[in-house]
Amino acid sequence: MPQSLADVNIHFIFSTKNRQPLIVEAIAPQFHQYIGGVIRGEKCGPLAVGGIPDHVHLLISLSREISIAELMRIVKAGSSKWMHEQGHLEFQWQTGYGAFSVSHSNLGSVRDYIANQVEHHRTVSFQEEFRRLCNKYGIEIDERYVWD
Repeated sequence: MPQSLADVNIHFIFSTKNRQPLIVEAIAPQFHQYIGGVIRGEKCGPLAVGGIPDHVHLLISLSREISIAELMRIVKAGSSKWMHEQGHLEFQWQTGYGAFSVSHSNLGSVRDYIANQVEHHRTVSFQEEFRRLCNKYGIEIDERYVWD
């Protein structure tokens, strides 16, 4: 019987619209859990979900049955709906996102990176973090369009 196998791990990062600090501490754990459930619902593995009030990081084992763009559309739509249902009607995500491949051997270090976001962002802004990640992966960004 033929098999199709994959080990595709992606580190996603995206912010709230205009980096508004709307993912407050009181709801962040439930919000992150909800996002993990949306990811599982698409047959993907949520390896880590975290962030700070103005953005999230997701480490996902991507199913071979869904595209990156489709998964992000579903995650953003579902999590926005959840926030609205919690009474946070002003909540929106930025239009874009960053998606960076992660080798199996680096999963632990990316998990740790996501777990330490509060400490990390005491000295580094979302914009600087995103620039650094893009630079690390050789991705050029057009700053006129990346910060909505």
